[in-house]
Amino acid sequence: MVVFLADRTNLQSKRLHDRIANRLGGEFDNVRRRRTEPREAGPYRVVADVNPRQFLDDDEYPVTAARIEIGFQLQTGEPHEYYWFNWIEPDRRLLVGWHQDDTHDDLGPVHLQVNDGATPAAHEPAQFIDSHPLDVVERRLDSLRDVVLAVEWDRGHPVGLDLAAPPSE
Repeated sequence: MVVFLADRTNLQSKRLHDRIANRLGGEFDNVRRRRTEPREAGPYRVVADVNPRQFLDDDEYPVTAARIEIGFQLQTGEPHEYYWFNWIEPDRRLLVGWHQDDTHDDLGPVHLQVNDGATPAAHEPAQFIDSHPLDVVERRLDSLRDVVLAVEWDRGHPVGLDLAAPPSE
């Protein structure tokens, strides 16, 4: 595990997202930093393409194309950053990811969300990581496989998460 001890108060958004892109570049394809759309929070997203069968080590996984999108908003008025860390499968209209923001205060500062296209299917409280954003990226990457495999499906639509089930081997 990599430990980041850098001072979070001196983070610069573009530089942070470039460092995230550099980190993902060794593991994923077509890694790029993009400006956010007007409907998205924060200034940037780092996007990377991934073959789920390889990443999840599952030759039977139903799709062969997915992407990861990660973005941080630094000056939030809170003592921590906001972030969005999503796994997206366009062919199955799946989005699953961690969101540290102010949209679901009843779930705490971080929630795990599953969407069927643009429609939220489930929200679960998630562990708050009070750490440098690059450490957050590492820790979320370490958990991503288990979270993607925990998505529950009903008639081809994502409906929730079974976080109690062990990941399939």
